[in-house]
Amino acid sequence: MKVGIFIPALLALLTLISCNSEPSLQKYFVENTENKDFIALDVSPSILNLEKTKLSPEQNEALKSFDKMNILAFKANDKNQAQFETERAKVKAILKNAKYQELMKVGSGKDGASISYVGTDENIEEFIIFANRKENGFAVVRVLGKNMNPNNIITLISVLKESKIDMEQLKPLQELVK
Repeated sequence: MKVGIFIPALLALLTLISCNSEPSLQKYFVENTENKDFIALDVSPSILNLEKTKLSPEQNEALKSFDKMNILAFKANDKNQAQFETERAKVKAILKNAKYQELMKVGSGKDGASISYVGTDENIEEFIIFANRKENGFAVVRVLGKNMNPNNIITLISVLKESKIDMEQLKPLQELVK
């Protein structure tokens, strides 16, 4: 009888312990996707409009490692500066987690950008670009993939230069840049 109660209680305890209440970018994206102050986009590799037959083997490998991009942008204005500061602070706090390894930071004061990643040097799961400017707002871009590495990212950037990006998929972001 005692064993019959002990096992379900142990399973319930393990379930509660395994639930991770730690903030993450993924949770932040989910929480704010429907928020009217945010613009959320999921961008697939098809946005690049590439002729795959013209790509080198290295470029094809880099493209295969790229799954999608998630973009979440907050458009700042005169009326929502307090919310802008709060939301920006939340993103900065998330990116301070040891899970997110910062590669580079540019800018000064309240404006700037950073590039971070999740994973190891040879198996990057996610690149994160966080850019903010008090007058415009901020954007967080998650580049998700499998087995990405720094060489793939550099190659992917060169592929981007040759692509004919489908601007229709990025139309919601044009509002932020205005």
